[in-house]
Amino acid sequence: MPQLESRLLLVTDRHQTNGRPLVPLLQRVLTAAAPAIQLRERDLSAKELVTLAREVQGVMASRRSQLLINDRIDVALALEGVGVHLRNNSLPVPVVRQLLGGRRLLGISVHAIEEAMQAESQGADYIVLGPIYETPSKQAFGQPLGIQTLEKACRLVRIPIIGIGGVTAARAREMRQAGAFGVAVITAILGAADVESATCELLDAVTLSP
Repeated sequence: MPQLESRLLLVTDRHQTNGRPLVPLLQRVLTAAAPAIQLRERDLSAKELVTLAREVQGVMASRRSQLLINDRIDVALALEGVGVHLRNNSLPVPVVRQLLGGRRLLGISVHAIEEAMQAESQGADYIVLGPIYETPSKQAFGQPLGIQTLEKACRLVRIPIIGIGGVTAARAREMRQAGAFGVAVITAILGAADVESATCELLDAVTLSP
């Protein structure tokens, strides 16, 4: 069963980089650490996404970092060794697992404990649960779940749970103490003036705690 290797998952959004090109920004991140990277550029065509993913793979080549494609199973299959991260309304996990095989990493975003338990039972390798805290990017999913919900989910689910939503270094420590395997971020890194420092600070928070 594939394993999520980093406790820090960087979710991309090239529209939230303060005008900076995405790939050079990721290259800077990777000079500081090796987070897993979820390529989540939902407005790109399959062809454009494959091209971008290959550019990202190029800057990841010298780092032990895992690449996941958001929801696009076809794009992932066009690339060597790339995993898939599903939305909660995507194809069912068992169907995607059959398409991907057993060697590629498969994760899914969920917004409730029951969904997390179902994803585990269906064969997901890890779960992203949120939003845990208030964040503009996750308002469509309703009120924040809160740290108590995260803590309960971590007691009931055995595969790694990644907390998302309003993550800061202090909150990353809090989520680790609640039992989360790690955290996922977008603007906390991509929107930072010093992406290297932001990456190191977050990785330290999830690595050194609890």
